[in-house]
Amino acid sequence: MPAAPHTSLIARVWSSSAVRYLVVGGFSFLFDVGVLWLLHDVLHVALAIATPVAFLLSFAVTYTLQRTVAFRAADGIAPSVLRYAILVAVNTVATTAIVWAGDALGLPWIVGKVAAVVATTIWNYFAYRYWVFDSRKVND
Repeated sequence: MPAAPHTSLIARVWSSSAVRYLVVGGFSFLFDVGVLWLLHDVLHVALAIATPVAFLLSFAVTYTLQRTVAFRAADGIAPSVLRYAILVAVNTVATTAIVWAGDALGLPWIVGKVAAVVATTIWNYFAYRYWVFDSRKVND
């Protein structure tokens, strides 16, 4: 019996690392924002502290899902964890600065957070694809 046309379309779309990256990233974003909301809005932790804490707490979830789902990486874990940690450090500083700048401009923190996610999403795809997870060993 032939496969349903929508199944093959879904399979073709899901076969793209960019699509998987965006889906995993969306889940990771919700996790990160949820923790930031909990820390800042519920527990009243200062935004300058809550932002990097929430971002860093999502480290294990995001790394694991990007490695296994989005990029299906087959390279060694230790080298990619080190490269990922360096990228997380850069992203933490950038995210904190963007959220802080939005807040300093009188914008709700979520506006700065979304702006930071847009920026990091773009550069992270290329960093993940060609640096964090060895592109020669990624199963696209």
